[in-house]
Amino acid sequence: MSRTRSSRPRSSLVAIVSLGSIVLGIACIGWALMNIRAQSVSSAMPIPAKPTAAGAVPTGSVTASDARARKVVYAKSPAAGEALGTLSIPALKQKLPIIEGTGDDDLKRGVGHFSQSVLPGEQDNCVLSGHRDTVFASLGKLKVGDRLITRTAAGTFTYEIRRIRIVHKDDVSVIVPADHAVLTVSTCYPFHFVGAAPDRYVLVADLVTGN
Repeated sequence: MSRTRSSRPRSSLVAIVSLGSIVLGIACIGWALMNIRAQSVSSAMPIPAKPTAAGAVPTGSVTASDARARKVVYAKSPAAGEALGTLSIPALKQKLPIIEGTGDDDLKRGVGHFSQSVLPGEQDNCVLSGHRDTVFASLGKLKVGDRLITRTAAGTFTYEIRRIRIVHKDDVSVIVPADHAVLTVSTCYPFHFVGAAPDRYVLVADLVTGN
């Protein structure tokens, strides 16, 4: 009789331990599934494009549409590091060389052309950038209505500033395609900032004359 009584508590303990193990196992499986799902969702989220080494414009994730018809056709695409023309800013009395590329070496030589954007005068968004402490040190003095003139092998193209923006350095809207000929000029901002500037000063200009 005593043997039967002692076996009951032991059986109950085994049952409780077994049930606890099952519950713990289910909880672990559920946590693992939730973790896998969370990783899948986060990996599908868009990652902001990083700025170039020179910190002028973001690179990579957004490019101009190759399918869009262009009014200006260049005989060939410029090679990396090649001088492809000049940018004149009458209000600042500046005439600056335009270099293909936005790397450190390119921006030391003048204004860099973002290679994944169209060339000056073409239909879409042509993106140029330069250092705030050299070629574009006075860019903040420009205002809406001022003109930017590019001269390349394809001709002379005059743009008029219609908008001035300040955006975060990773804002890819600077390089999005346009449905007409646009010149986007970008430099680091604030102009007088020690270290890597957090923002970009952006001029958006529309083509008004060209040949």
